[in-house]
Amino acid sequence: MKVVIIGGGAGGLSTASNIRKYDENAEITVITRDEHIAYSPCAIPYVLCGEVDCFESIIMHEPEDYLERNINVITRAEVVEVKEAENTIKYHLQEGQNVVQNELEYDYLVIATGGSPFIPPMEGCYLDGVFKIRTIKDGQQIMGWAEKSKKAIVVGAGLIGLEIAFGLKNMGLDITVTEMLPQIVPRSLDPDMAKIVQNYIEKLGINVILGKPIEKIMGETMVEGAVLGEEELEADMLILATGVRPEIAMAKMAGCDIGRWAIEVNEKMQTSVPNIYAVGDCVEVFDAITGHNTQSPLGSTAVRQSKIAAKNIVGMKAEFKPVLNSMVSKIGNLEFGAVGLTATLALQNGIKVVSGKKKALTKARYYPGAKRIDVKMVCDMNGKIIGCQIIAEERVAERIDTMSLAIAQGLTCAELSNMEFSYAPPVSMVIDPIILAAEDACEKLKRLQKRKENNKDSVNKNSNNLSS
Repeated sequence: MKVVIIGGGAGGLSTASNIRKYDENAEITVITRDEHIAYSPCAIPYVLCGEVDCFESIIMHEPEDYLERNINVITRAEVVEVKEAENTIKYHLQEGQNVVQNELEYDYLVIATGGSPFIPPMEGCYLDGVFKIRTIKDGQQIMGWAEKSKKAIVVGAGLIGLEIAFGLKNMGLDITVTEMLPQIVPRSLDPDMAKIVQNYIEKLGINVILGKPIEKIMGETMVEGAVLGEEELEADMLILATGVRPEIAMAKMAGCDIGRWAIEVNEKMQTSVPNIYAVGDCVEVFDAITGHNTQSPLGSTAVRQSKIAAKNIVGMKAEFKPVLNSMVSKIGNLEFGAVGLTATLALQNGIKVVSGKKKALTKARYYPGAKRIDVKMVCDMNGKIIGCQIIAEERVAERIDTMSLAIAQGLTCAELSNMEFSYAPPVSMVIDPIILAAEDACEKLKRLQKRKENNKDSVNKNSNNLSS
């Protein structure tokens, strides 16, 4: 069996490794245009801020490591043609100053092309000193330019934008983050929770401007600043952290069906072409709460999808489940995470919600080092938990994972409030903050139900008076 995988990121290489795990004889070839493979793009901001020593540290494996497992990884190669009817691909390989064209046959093709940074259609995006952020090379270029700069603008207040902003701040630059929406991290946090994170990063000295899109990047050959409405900001460099768009050119070339945003796949990670699979940022998935198509541009999602694709390719049965898009991030000492829907997104999808909120501590009140923790739990009107957001300086990730399990199992806030949690003064309160938030949601639901019953009684009483 010959398997060709296009893409050397988390999805592509994990698919290759899993196929080898289940099939010792498969002929596996991975093709990537990148020079570096098996690294985590999520780690790039942490190199900038100095928490990770260098970019070489985030490279986990080299092509030679995969060759030892009989997986051929071809770097600096660009796939230029996919012939679905002939089960072949053509690619251009950079060899010194020369470009060589090669062809490969496949029994199965896996498209793991990921996403490419979105470049907004505005003047000045291609000036020197304007950077996107996706690869190690991007990170190296940003670091090199930052070392000779004083002021930077980060466009986009999503996770990567905030992490990059903190990294550059740690390098000694004056930082301004701009976001066209009225809050930071809009996909994962509600406005009230986002404000907590915003207050923290502003205390670090990072300026945040919300609700104003960048209209123009100023400069002749090098960036000199940006225009936001009537305001002009000076800058020596500008980072476009404006999200990614799925790379679907290969899928289109192969005749695969494309959905609203990305490649359509079934629960086997199989495209509309039976012997072509797709994983990672380039595919659409289903939201576990709404049932609608969505995207899940997370490394953890790509790795899970790769296991499913690999099993089905080798003849085993496996299905990829709808996603909850659980995430966690850390900026400075502050951790924040979310899973499921925010209250805002729930309402946009026609789901009425009640939110339980609690401000508590990460340890027993009397124990040294106890930190504030904020929990927001989002429930539908039947009490079923559909989302959760948590902010604290410690132990956020494990609580988000707990809530991911709770949501996946369809628990209600009442059921969760009666569950058993561990306790010891150095690591938790006797009643976990998650439980406190669940109890708050239960109380709010009870009050709403009582109000509804009172209104019903009032209507019945008025009706009786009118009929008497």
